Amino acid sequence: CNLTGWWENDLGSKMQVFKVGNDGTFSGEYHTAVSSAKKSIQPSPLIGSQHLDEDGQCTFGFTVNWKKFSDSTAVFVGQCFNGDDGKEVLHTSWLLREKVSSEPDDWRATR
Repeated sequence: CNLTGWWENDLGSKMQVFKVGNDGTFSGEYHTAVSSAKKSIQPSPLIGSQHLDEDGQCTFGFTVNWKKFSDSTAVFVGQCFNGDDGKEVLHTSWLLREKVSSEPDDWRATR
């Protein structure tokens, strides 16, 4: 699976991976279509790593820092699959950590 290029999810968010290095590291931008932040959404930097497998169905992970419009950070992990139609598809799970004002509020900071 070649992560380089544009990817879009079911909610309309888009990710652009600029280049995957020989060691599997990559960077890019995430353009989220959904947010609960009060500021307007901005493209956000991402950095990640891909496990390069011979079968092409690699695992990967990346972090997105929403610093341009929110006090939160998200991490994504996933795997690339080669679909029956020959197209590559990514399946991911994510965690979002929002800033809270005190330690007692920590319980509600991660989704």
